Amino acid sequence: MPDMPEKNHGNTGEKPKQNPRTRWKRGVRKPAARPNTSMKIRANGVILGFTLLFAGGLLVNIFRLTILDHDTYTDMANSRQFGSITIPAARGSIYDANGTILAQSATVYRIFVDPGLFRKEMEMVEKKNESERMKAAEAAADGKTYEPDLIDTAALQETLVQYLAQELAMDVLTVRDAFEAQSNYVVLKKQVEKSTADRILQYVTAIATAGSSRVISLSSVSRESDTKRFYPQNELAASVIGFNNIDGDGLYGIEAYYNEYLSGVDGKTITAKDANGNEMPYRYSKTFDAQDGDDLYLTIDTTLQTYLENSITEMVETYEVANRACGVILNAKTGAVLAMASVPGFDLNEPFAIYDTTAKAAIDALTDEKEKEQAIAAQRERQWRNKCITETYIPGSVFKVVTASSALEEDVVTYADHFFCKGTVKVADKDMNCWKRSGHGSETFEQILTNSCNPAFIDIGTRLGATLFCRYFEAYGLTEKTGIDLPGETSSVYMPLEQMGPVELASSSFGQTNSLSPIEVVTAYAAVVNGGYLLKPYVVSKIVDCDGNVVLTNEKTVRRQVISVETSAEMRSALQAVVENNGGSNAYIKGYKIGGKSGTAQVISGDTTVEDELYVASYCCFAPADDPEIVMLIMADQPNTKIDYYGSTVVVPYARATLEKILPYLGYYPEYTEEEKQNLDVTVPLFIDLPVADVQVTLESMGLQYEVVGEGSTVTMQTPVTGSVVAKGSTVLLYTGGNVQEEYVAVPDVVGLSFKEANAKLAEVQLNYVAKGAATSQSNVKVLLQSIPAGTMVQKWSVINLDFGSSDQSG
Repeated sequence: MPDMPEKNHGNTGEKPKQNPRTRWKRGVRKPAARPNTSMKIRANGVILGFTLLFAGGLLVNIFRLTILDHDTYTDMANSRQFGSITIPAARGSIYDANGTILAQSATVYRIFVDPGLFRKEMEMVEKKNESERMKAAEAAADGKTYEPDLIDTAALQETLVQYLAQELAMDVLTVRDAFEAQSNYVVLKKQVEKSTADRILQYVTAIATAGSSRVISLSSVSRESDTKRFYPQNELAASVIGFNNIDGDGLYGIEAYYNEYLSGVDGKTITAKDANGNEMPYRYSKTFDAQDGDDLYLTIDTTLQTYLENSITEMVETYEVANRACGVILNAKTGAVLAMASVPGFDLNEPFAIYDTTAKAAIDALTDEKEKEQAIAAQRERQWRNKCITETYIPGSVFKVVTASSALEEDVVTYADHFFCKGTVKVADKDMNCWKRSGHGSETFEQILTNSCNPAFIDIGTRLGATLFCRYFEAYGLTEKTGIDLPGETSSVYMPLEQMGPVELASSSFGQTNSLSPIEVVTAYAAVVNGGYLLKPYVVSKIVDCDGNVVLTNEKTVRRQVISVETSAEMRSALQAVVENNGGSNAYIKGYKIGGKSGTAQVISGDTTVEDELYVASYCCFAPADDPEIVMLIMADQPNTKIDYYGSTVVVPYARATLEKILPYLGYYPEYTEEEKQNLDVTVPLFIDLPVADVQVTLESMGLQYEVVGEGSTVTMQTPVTGSVVAKGSTVLLYTGGNVQEEYVAVPDVVGLSFKEANAKLAEVQLNYVAKGAATSQSNVKVLLQSIPAGTMVQKWSVINLDFGSSDQSG
């Protein structure tokens, strides 16, 4: 068949059709099979899974952003949209029991810089510089001369840095870095005094630079109100009051314990910002007023505190106490702390300065800088600690009142019992000695306390037994903290019942082995004499808010009754006898009923070995003995043993000197017995300008002698001076006539002499005296202290105060 011509599809645009039976034969690819239902389900499942996973992740992120991190992102947004200015709350003041200010806050300032604003201000200066340069160029083009008034911004910044560093006593590099910071607020210095802040503000608002007549006013350096703590009484009660850090938060003492009450709540002024970070008009601002801190009223009386600190300070200096000393005066009926001192202390207005001159000299002598830094840090921590509550000591014989009262309460001994001391007693396989090696012989209950007889108290401890001893030890609060409202109270270190053998019981009974804090000892002692009630001590009586509302009150809190009223009365009687009948008590004051017990204990190290020549001397007393109002404990930690170290000689004279002042202050006046009236000291009246004959009659009626110098008939001068207190039988020197020649004598050394010997020696050089402390009729007393050092030249018949005490070692 002849070939047929192909159809022309070019005109129609149609493709030639192929026979479906023959098209694959020409090499055309076979099409993929259509997806079935199973394949579609799998594909849709994968797509749906990815979609759900994406949606789940999105929901989780939305939940995190809107719920979990809501506050964070809100704060971030607010920080860009709102600005705030803090209005500092005034910190509450601290007052003593009589309203005397102990701590108060005054307005000072924070000096700050806004580095971002400072850079903008420098840009404005540079723009002005560019304008000046253009003026100079235009003038030059016109053939004129124009000197551009340019400011070197780099030099300006350095001048400002140097000025601020000098005024604020800061490192130049620190100030320079502040201006370079990527921030809008950098505090340069806190608590800047107003005068300094005023000078800085005046300077930055009118900066004149060298080589330019232009004056620049900067807003990037400014100030804002702050507060600074002041302590008008300086070092008084420093360890009790404590102090604040640079941010105004309490670090130690009451400032720390009651920080939440004192600090108050800062206020704020919140303002809206525009897109450029500038504050919008005042109608977009809101102010939240500051809530000032509450005021604290303490139980501490600054007068009593002063008396206590002065006495302890003199004791520390006289006996060279190495590890500080402390004292507490407690209201025996309520537990209120009337005074609490740690000596040496520190100045609250300069707490980081080393207050102890001896310690400072030792630190200054160090050459290694690292060693010096460590020594400074250790000494600061040491002087800041409240020794009354943060440290423990072995009380020694002071503790015997606990043992004695426990035994009386349990009827294992009676007030009428007698004891016998041979000087040594064997406990298990150990010999335990009395301080009086020859022994005291037969003793009454009062006498074992007066003599501080260790064997007698070993006997009492044995009668009690370990179980009862430990039960009363715990009942007196000696295994737990007292709960006083001060930070850092430590726990006692004591021998538990399960470890207490016969030797441990014996030593514990007379005050060794167990280490207690002074506050524990004085609260236990108060319970012994106040009817048996263990009280919770406290130093803050009330807290008052800025509106005058009382928000907290501390009152008498009885923790438990340890002994009966009857047992307590017997202990008061016995301890009063210790003072009145014992020449070694040294706390005797004519006209007053005082009870007390001294103690001397060896310092024991952590491995329980006795360190050579280290002792703690203490004394705890109370008054009036028949109805105690106050209990006082004074402790000297490691007095110089080359001088003395017994509680009866180191501490008791200063306790008595404190009592002599505080008892009249508290409204207790002497009530003399007939015997005391016969031996009262005499106050010398004013005799100047009086006839000699009349003065002689007056002196004879007062039981005083006299010596007349001169030929005149009228007294022109006298020794001792008016108001001096002298013993009966003393001599008053009366000068007459106009040309008086005063006579001087050297004070002899009478320390260590008996009353008779001291009296004779002073009379020999024509000096008067006043005897204090132990009754001079006792055979075992000696002069412990004399008011004027030996060798001092004084006027003839001047008065020397003599402190008498026991020559034995009972304390």
